[in-house]
Amino acid sequence: MIYRFGAFELDLTAVELRADGIARSLEPQVFRLLALLVENHGRLVSKDEIIEKIWDGRAVSDAAVASRVKSARQALGDDGRGQRFIKTVHRRGFRFIGDVKVVRGAPSHLDTYDPNVTQSVGVLVRQLERMSRPSIAVLPFRLIGDDVRCKALASALPDELITELSRLRWLFVTARGSSFRVHTENAAFGEIGQLLGVRYCLWGTLEISDRRLVVTVELVDTCDEGIVWADRFAGRIDDVHSIREDIRARALMALDLRIPMHEAALARLAVPDDLDAWSAYHLGLQHIYRFNRADNAAASHLFQRAVTLDPGFARAHAGLSFVHFQAAFMRYTEDIAGEVRAARRAAERGLELDALDPFVNFTMGRTYWLEGDLDGSLSWLERATSISPNYAQGIYARAWTEALAGYSSEGRKHVDLAMRLSPIDPLYYAMMGTRAFTHMLAGEDAEAADWAERAARSPGAHVLIAMIAAAAQSLKGDAARAAWWAANVRERNPAMRRDDFFQAFPMRSDSTRLRVLGALRQLGF
Repeated sequence: MIYRFGAFELDLTAVELRADGIARSLEPQVFRLLALLVENHGRLVSKDEIIEKIWDGRAVSDAAVASRVKSARQALGDDGRGQRFIKTVHRRGFRFIGDVKVVRGAPSHLDTYDPNVTQSVGVLVRQLERMSRPSIAVLPFRLIGDDVRCKALASALPDELITELSRLRWLFVTARGSSFRVHTENAAFGEIGQLLGVRYCLWGTLEISDRRLVVTVELVDTCDEGIVWADRFAGRIDDVHSIREDIRARALMALDLRIPMHEAALARLAVPDDLDAWSAYHLGLQHIYRFNRADNAAASHLFQRAVTLDPGFARAHAGLSFVHFQAAFMRYTEDIAGEVRAARRAAERGLELDALDPFVNFTMGRTYWLEGDLDGSLSWLERATSISPNYAQGIYARAWTEALAGYSSEGRKHVDLAMRLSPIDPLYYAMMGTRAFTHMLAGEDAEAADWAERAARSPGAHVLIAMIAAAAQSLKGDAARAAWWAANVRERNPAMRRDDFFQAFPMRSDSTRLRVLGALRQLGF
């Protein structure tokens, strides 16, 4: 992915900053910091988040952060006084204020698929190759005014439309992780269509005046930017759920989705009656996918609030399961067993409330992964992707589990599909790490090293991804690059050991495990 601003291009795939087409040298930490700010342009990035993402939460001085910011500014011809691109928000953090456009990088082999996949996803893969297949991205709604009550609604309404549409097997729906990173302010829908690879965009505006809610929705053809359908919905804020149902029903009718009544009942998402619980859940989603300690704690608070306000809200329980999964996987605590038990309990409660929700099934599958039970994990992840074949995060998690279980071919096909469904996903680095492991499993060490390097250099990639890169480069025989990544791991987490790696990634293949073990031992882990 390439971000353009002013005379600059930030190429995440090539790990390169270019000014008027000429590459500028950046230290890895400076590049990661610049990428973090640019990817979150317009949003305040706190110092705590910078430390969590760039230094993996290690204690560093304000001077260290200031030094990297200064270097990033110098690379852009900026300084602390002018602040043309990077604005300092006193005592809080930094915001990238340049006018950013996102474009696709060069085409890759990921645009071509082998249709010989499992039945449900295989049908989807074959359909992807047909140009006539409808494809759509649902974008975050634009706020009009600054009413704080709008903030959760602006992401919650389109998020639920994505869920509704994704359960329809014939429609290609871009995942939330990608479509929600597109800014609709002064949107050029032709560019968005090219970026996300879709024919249509569904988006809208939202405004609250006194106690009245007004929502407008538009379906746009990205080829000519013409409006195919538009509608306006209004009512009292207390009637938000009836308005939501009205939007859902009329949007589906506008897209000519002729589905039987029992399919409509299956697709209907269980939503709590309490607006505050609903809002808290969607605000929690904004934190959980950032994969750092501070945001995980914030997500935990919001999901717990949703559960307290509405104990019957299945997805809020699944959100809590995700929180505990992340705490165990990233080793935020020493009580790993306790976090695994808490993740399982929350997922089980979610299943009791809504056994057909793909997110709930996904979180249940991840709890088995934490225990090293790959077969148990796969059964739940396959169920999640059977319910929703467009569910990119479920497909990615399924691919990673298949790779760990030794099913290299299946894992590779599914991770390629996940990357196609969500090309600018915030967890894209993890998808590339999965692709690296499928090559490692097949003994394709050069390809594994290439994918692992790209994954580890991506913004937001955690320390375990860097450890994959170190092992992959060692297996390839590039001692210098392996040593560089090993040093990177130790700088970010001096306590990291090979046991931590294998606990996070429970490999079933004895031969692959022995190869990786030998590489990590050679690097001193």
